[in-house]
Amino acid sequence: MSLLFKGRSHGASDARVGLVQSVLAFFISHVRQALGSLGELWRQPAASIMTIGVLGLSITLPSTLYIMVKNTEKISAGWEQASEISLFLKQNTSAAGAQQLLTRLSTWPEVDNLTFIPADEALQEFQHLSGLGDAIAYLESNPLPDVVLVTPTDKHATPQAAQLLLDKLKQQREVDIGKLDIEWLERLYALLDIVRDLVTLIGLLLFVAVVLIIGNTIRLNISNKRDEILVMKLVGATDAFIHRPFLYTGFWYGLLGGLIAWVAVILILWWMDSSIQAFAALYQKDFTITGLTGGALFGMLGLSVLLGLVGSMISVQRHVREIEPR
Repeated sequence: MSLLFKGRSHGASDARVGLVQSVLAFFISHVRQALGSLGELWRQPAASIMTIGVLGLSITLPSTLYIMVKNTEKISAGWEQASEISLFLKQNTSAAGAQQLLTRLSTWPEVDNLTFIPADEALQEFQHLSGLGDAIAYLESNPLPDVVLVTPTDKHATPQAAQLLLDKLKQQREVDIGKLDIEWLERLYALLDIVRDLVTLIGLLLFVAVVLIIGNTIRLNISNKRDEILVMKLVGATDAFIHRPFLYTGFWYGLLGGLIAWVAVILILWWMDSSIQAFAALYQKDFTITGLTGGALFGMLGLSVLLGLVGSMISVQRHVREIEPR
């Protein structure tokens, strides 16, 4: 006990304790208090399960929304065509001039991919899709120009960067008209930004709720052990020794709540998988929900444990300090 309290001796053990013994005793003390706090939860199963369940469900919602946003970004991986720029070349541009333009643009760091559509190929495609084959056959010359489709890199696919790239492309001598559906691109990114902000806001609110719930639960535990804390302070117990069991209680709340949230997210994704597959089949697409990876799991558990420690630490620092022997 002399290692747990300051200023106390136990007779013949006044000799200096070695470093190894001190580290071992410190480790044993932590293990005993951690298991003791877990035992406290086990002795009150109803209250503990209710608190852990609330924490788990509070973490489940932002975690599920996060996964859905990540899957939405996966679906929108092909939306880079929304930032695709169409360059209509001048009628007098020769094949060699078009090739020089492609060679020049391929060296630009803003450009990810180039697709050249000759005028003859564009006319054939238009003839096939429009159903005006007989009428087009009477044309004396091809009215369509050569077209270059420019796909920006991910870094330059935002509305502002794509607009700057379009202005730069228009300055090329072979280009007659440049077209970018910037309004659709702005709507797309605005919608994604709203979804991300909403998920972030909901997550922050629920995380604050988790901290408050754990803090209030620890406060009740401190109130129930007020007399025990008074006795410990009277015999010289250190603040760290008194705080530790409550901090470990917050740790267990966070860890168990995170595990419940993980299981709940898996069940929700499993429940939604059939509906999403049926929806994707309507568009003749094969889509699989990407669930929690190992890194995301440990990240969620780490965040849950951190919230539990923060809530318990706030409550301990405030309420244990108020308990002083008179």
